[in-house]
Amino acid sequence: MKLYHSSGSPNSRRVRILIAEKGLDIELVPVDLGAKKQFSDAYRAINPRAVVPTLVLDDSTAIAEVPAIMRYLDEAYPKVPLLGVTPKEKALITMWERRAELEGFASVMEGVRNAAAGLKGRAISGPHGYEQIPALIERSKQRVANFYTDFEARRTDVDFATQAFAMPIPDDSVALKRWYDAVSARPSAAA
Repeated sequence: MKLYHSSGSPNSRRVRILIAEKGLDIELVPVDLGAKKQFSDAYRAINPRAVVPTLVLDDSTAIAEVPAIMRYLDEAYPKVPLLGVTPKEKALITMWERRAELEGFASVMEGVRNAAAGLKGRAISGPHGYEQIPALIERSKQRVANFYTDFEARRTDVDFATQAFAMPIPDDSVALKRWYDAVSARPSAAA
């Protein structure tokens, strides 16, 4: 198996963390997003959406999208289950992962992609170009602030927001900060 990824991609990092937590040995193939290698004919043959990550199985099946890759790896290598064991656990983990993506990650990405000069004409990831809308930056900041408040008690993933969008966890989010520090200290967080 090979994981096509980018070291600067938060989606790639999510999969690398899962791989590290499960102790899997999967070849990592870098895709240079800065050089726009995701738009090359070679990479588009692997993933027509031109995004990372993409997991390519030994039979050449390409699996894209973080939830699909994580589900495949968790079910194909069940020794260390990370996405739940019982139907209830699986449903709850999927629910919180989805909420973290929609309310947290998407908010950060909206802000970053509409603010970064290097993403001019690429405000939305994927095969098509979209112009930036600077007015969305402030809305994104409010959405991230609401995400922190709403998820304080739930201790969900806020790592990318704290770094890429320069929005550290508020001091009054004690439980979230404690969880974030504990998860950040794990060896897999460096994946």
